Amino acid sequence: MYKPKAGLPTREQILDFIATSDVPAGKREIAKGFGLSAQDKIGLKALLKDMADEGLIDSAPGRAFHKMGGVPKVTVLRIVDVDDGGNVWAVPERWEAEGVPPPRLRVRERKRGALGVGERILARTEEAGNGWIAHPMKVLAPASEQVLGVLREDGGRLWLTGVDKRERREFAVADAGGAAPGDLVLAELAGKPPKIAARVVSKLGDPFAARSFSLIAIHKLGIPDVFSQEALDEAERVSKLPLGEGREDLRDVPIVAIDPEDARDHDDAVWAEADDDPANAGGWKAIVAIADVSFYVRPKSEVDREARRRGNSVYFPDRVVPMLPEILSAEVCSLKEGADRAALACHLRIGKDGSLKSWRFTRAVVRIAANLAYEEAQAAIDGTLDLDLTESVLRPLWACWQSLAKARDARAPLDLDLPERRVVLDEQGRIMSVSPRERLDAHRLIEDYMIAANVAAAKALEAKKAPVMYRIHEPPSREKMMALKEYLETFDVPFALGQVVRPATFNHIIERIGDADFRPQVMEQILRTQTQAYYAPGNHGHFGLSLGSYAHFTSPIRRYADLLVHRSLVSAYGLGEGGLPADDAANMESVGEIISRLERRAMEAERDTTDRYVAAFLSERVGQVMDVRITGVTNFGFFATVEGIGGDGLMPVRDLGGEYFRFDEGARTLTGEHSGDVFAQGQALELRLAEANPVSGALRFEMPEGKGAAPPPRDGRKPVRQIKHRGRPMNIRHQGKRR
Repeated sequence: MYKPKAGLPTREQILDFIATSDVPAGKREIAKGFGLSAQDKIGLKALLKDMADEGLIDSAPGRAFHKMGGVPKVTVLRIVDVDDGGNVWAVPERWEAEGVPPPRLRVRERKRGALGVGERILARTEEAGNGWIAHPMKVLAPASEQVLGVLREDGGRLWLTGVDKRERREFAVADAGGAAPGDLVLAELAGKPPKIAARVVSKLGDPFAARSFSLIAIHKLGIPDVFSQEALDEAERVSKLPLGEGREDLRDVPIVAIDPEDARDHDDAVWAEADDDPANAGGWKAIVAIADVSFYVRPKSEVDREARRRGNSVYFPDRVVPMLPEILSAEVCSLKEGADRAALACHLRIGKDGSLKSWRFTRAVVRIAANLAYEEAQAAIDGTLDLDLTESVLRPLWACWQSLAKARDARAPLDLDLPERRVVLDEQGRIMSVSPRERLDAHRLIEDYMIAANVAAAKALEAKKAPVMYRIHEPPSREKMMALKEYLETFDVPFALGQVVRPATFNHIIERIGDADFRPQVMEQILRTQTQAYYAPGNHGHFGLSLGSYAHFTSPIRRYADLLVHRSLVSAYGLGEGGLPADDAANMESVGEIISRLERRAMEAERDTTDRYVAAFLSERVGQVMDVRITGVTNFGFFATVEGIGGDGLMPVRDLGGEYFRFDEGARTLTGEHSGDVFAQGQALELRLAEANPVSGALRFEMPEGKGAAPPPRDGRKPVRQIKHRGRPMNIRHQGKRR
C-alpha cells in the first residue's frame, strides 16, 4: 500500500476537502487545493487509488470524488415522489460507484410545485443530519427510461408489457431490435404521453423458459451475476492455499452440518456433549464451526471487492447468485463431509438453564462427520431413520438444545411461525409443486445454536472493545402500533397501547387468538408492524430476539456482514492473517448502510421470483374457484392470497357489483352501501382465478358466479355494517350483539 510522503495531504485531510469543497473535487482540484507540485501529483494519484480500494472514497461520472456511501457534490437527479406535504424527493439518475445508491434526497425547491415526478435536475447536494438535501441548479431535458418487459403483437403492431406488476401501462414499440413477439427484452422509452414509444436495446430470451423468472429479477434490480475474470483467477489461486499451521485440530470431533435438503453451500456445523466440569454440572460443551472465509478472502482483494459489491448471496428456486465465486462458496469454503476444511470455531459452555457461561474462538481444521438434511436429522431422532451417528452425536445435540430452548423461552422472543413457500422444480426447471416448507424441531435446533454463536461473537468483540457489525432490530414505532391496534379491533381483539412493548406483547396476542381462522393474518400483520432489521456498528439491540447484543457470525459464505465480524475476531484475538484493517474499522457505518440496502434488494428479488413461480404454477388453474384469504384492502379493491400456496392477487372493486362500496381507511374494509356486505383483512372467501401472469407475478380474481356476485365470508362470520358512534365507525353484528 502507498504511504504518503511529507507534503502530501493525509486521508483525513482529503476527506475533509471533498466534504467542504464548493465544487466537485477531482484530482486536479485536490492537487490545487493543497498546492502540490508535479512530482507530488504522482503520489496523490496513488494515494487516491488506495483510498478508493479502502472504501473511503468513490468516483462519480466526470472523475470527481465523493465519500464512500455518499453522493457527488453535483449530480443529475430524477424526481421520484412528491408527498402529501409537498416535499419533493429524488434519487441519483446514474450510480457508477461500487456500492448501491443512497436513500432518497429531499429537494429544496425555490418555487413550490415547480417539479414533478419523472423530471430530471442538475443539483448541488449536501449531507444534513441523517439524510441528504438537493439544491436544484437546472431542470434538464427528459431522458430515456428503461423498462424490462415482454413483446406482444396486436393488430399487426408490437407492444411492450412491463414485467413489474405495478406497471399497468403498455407501450407501442418503435424499434424491436430483432426481437419477436413473446421475447423478454430491455427497452428504452422516449416521447411524452400519450405518445410514448419503446425501443428495444437488449433481447433476453423467452420469459417462460426455465430459469427466466430469476433472470427477470436479476436484470430488473441490477444484481451482479457475473464475476470479473480477475476475481475468478484470484479465487482459483487462493483455493489452493494450504490450511496453515497453528490451527486447532478438531478433525476427530464428530461435528455435523444440518442444512436444507437443497442447500447450495454449507457455512456451519455443530457438536455438543455433556460438560464434565463440576462447576457447570448438568451443563454442556458445544462447538459451532463456521467456514473460515476470512482466510481465503482477504481485505481489498479482487474477490473481496466483488463480495462487497454483492453484499450477500441471492437464492432463487432455480439458481443462486453467490457472493463468492463458486470454487470458494460451493467447494473450498463449504463444510463438506469427509473433507478437511478451515473453520473459525466458537467453543461454548452452556449452563443447564441454557445460559452462555463462557466462549472462546479459535482457527481450526475440521472434518465434517456428516452433511444431513433437516428431514434426515429429524427422522433419526424420531426413530424412523437408522443413522450410525444418532446416539453418539445427534442425541447429545438435541439434549443440549433442550437447555438452549429453556433460555429462549425465558427471554420470550417474537414467535411468528409463518410458513415459508417452497418451490420444487424438476431437472428441466419445470414447476413440480409450490407448498409451505415444513417446520421441524431440527430447524429450531440449528437456529438456537446459531443464535448462541452470534451472541458469543458480539460479546467477545465487546470484551476486546473491537469493532462489531451488529445486526440491529429496533422496537416498532408508535404509528405502527396504532395501526395494529386498529387492525386487531376488526377482529374484536383488544390491544392496550400504554404498555411497555416487548416481543412477549405480540406473543400474548397470538396466544389469545388461539386457533382462530384469522390467526395467520394476524401474525402477518404483526410481522408488518416490526421495523426492518439492519447492520450498523452502534448497538441498539435485537428486539425480535429479545437480545441486548447480537451480530451475524454464522454465514460468511453468503453474507458480507458475517465476514466483517470474522475479520474483527481474527484481529482482536490474534488469530493470524485476514483481520480487519483499520480503515475498514473506521468505515463500518457506511459499509453497514450499503450491505443493509443490498440485503433488501436480495429479499425483493427472491420474493418477486417466488411470486412469478407461483403465478406460473397457478396459470394452469385459471378459471378454477379457490379458497383465498384477504390480505389487504384499498379503495380500488382488495388483495387476496391462495390458501396454502401464496401469491397475492387483486379483486377489483369495479367487479364487486353495481352498488357503491365505501372504503374505511382506518378499519381497512370495503362496505356495500345497500347490501351491507363487508370485505375486510383476514376474511376467508372462495374466488375464481381470472388471470395469472408468470412474467409479472400478478394474479387477478373474480367472483365465483361472475362479476358482481359477492359471496358470503367462508369463515362463517356475519356481514358487518358500519354505523357512526361518537364520530367513529364501529362494527355491529347483525344479530345485535356487540363484542
